[in-house]
Amino acid sequence: MFGLSNIYIVSVVYVAVELVAILLAFQVVMRPRSSQATIAWSIALIAMPLITIPLYLLVGRTRFHGYAELIRAKEEDIKCQCEDWFSKMNAVAAPSRKSLETIEAVVKRLTRIPFTSGNQLELLIDGKATYSAMLAEIENAKTYILVQFYIVRDDESGCRLRDALVEKARAGLQVYFLYDEIGCFHLPESYLDVMRKESIHVSGFKTTKGRNNRFQVNFRNHRKLLIIDGITSFVGGHNLGDEYLGFRDTHMKITGPASQHIQLSFLVDWYWATESAPQISQNIVVSDSGDNAVAIVGTGPADEIPRCSVLFSSLINMAHKRLWITSPYFVPDEVMVRALQSAAIRGVDVRIILPAKADHKLVEFASFTYYGDMIHCGIRLFRYRERFLHQKVILVDDEVAGIGTVNFDNRSMHLNFEVTGLVTSSNFVTQVESMLNVDLDNSDEVQKIHFDSKSFFFRVAARVARLASPLL
Repeated sequence: MFGLSNIYIVSVVYVAVELVAILLAFQVVMRPRSSQATIAWSIALIAMPLITIPLYLLVGRTRFHGYAELIRAKEEDIKCQCEDWFSKMNAVAAPSRKSLETIEAVVKRLTRIPFTSGNQLELLIDGKATYSAMLAEIENAKTYILVQFYIVRDDESGCRLRDALVEKARAGLQVYFLYDEIGCFHLPESYLDVMRKESIHVSGFKTTKGRNNRFQVNFRNHRKLLIIDGITSFVGGHNLGDEYLGFRDTHMKITGPASQHIQLSFLVDWYWATESAPQISQNIVVSDSGDNAVAIVGTGPADEIPRCSVLFSSLINMAHKRLWITSPYFVPDEVMVRALQSAAIRGVDVRIILPAKADHKLVEFASFTYYGDMIHCGIRLFRYRERFLHQKVILVDDEVAGIGTVNFDNRSMHLNFEVTGLVTSSNFVTQVESMLNVDLDNSDEVQKIHFDSKSFFFRVAARVARLASPLL
């Protein structure tokens, strides 16, 4: 029989669990996060401690511990070298423009590096163009290659790029390959062993490294980068695999000083993963055939301030005429919702292009609940109908185009390591405008009825999914 002593033990254990939940709820309140997330976590911890405590320990924190501190210590060790490099990058600063003074100041404050001049750019639309350009530059590499992807597949596309790296390693080049361990959970070790056997330096990013991050699985390194000799680089939305050939996606090829800034992003990630630094060139090479102004902004959960949120809210707030955004996922936090609404209310042409069919049902459910919030304020939503839309692009007036890895959701804004390339040169901005006009032609505009006409159970599921938006 279940005697009084057993009841007493269960009661004591439950009280202890509830006390732990209350302490964790207090921790939630004291740590910076959105009010929505704070309320959701606090209530769930106290009301359902047995379920929520393990969940919170796994995915509850918003701060990635140790990363910034380790990099700061490394900078201190090589302070003279770092300062010299920063000085060189500032020496190739693009001329300041009155219409861009706000975003120029934000970029400089966030990164210590301004928009740089002397960059040649190529807009790469979809996977075939992106992979072909990458393979061509790998073939032309002279000294070293740095590669970083969130997801890598052991398929034809993944093996083609891997084999190209192997060939260059056999020719004597230094090759470094960094991948996200969670994003590449299904990538077989045999794929990586082929590179290791050819002396390619291979490492996972190690999102669970260190005592404070040991059980945290909600952080991701979502960056997709390729750097050749510190001169040419690639950044954008493509992961590495055959499935991405069928996606509507965008990448950008950069030749010039901005590649050094993308290289810096790789270096700090590599140092976190391995506590070693690749032997790379810090020579700033200005392109002879292009003079585009480019800024690179890396963001992530180790930032002392929410740099991704600051960057995108600044871009939204600077818009006077036009603000076009494309993203595969649309689950914005309160800051982004208010910024978008404010832009539309002051007369900005705000358009957001989303996929007609998302690849994550929970995210799709949650995104539906924002339709009314947007449309009521005059924001126009479009759903791209041809293929799955995976690109991450922002266009502000005729002034700034941004291409990178940031989705318009809470995860990219607060939980992922991301990178965005901003361009202020009119020719490139016009190219991005033309590209997005084609995307708009292949999209259907959303009306509020698209959500209201859904079944009762769909709308309930969507509202419940929105409660989980801090983790999406």
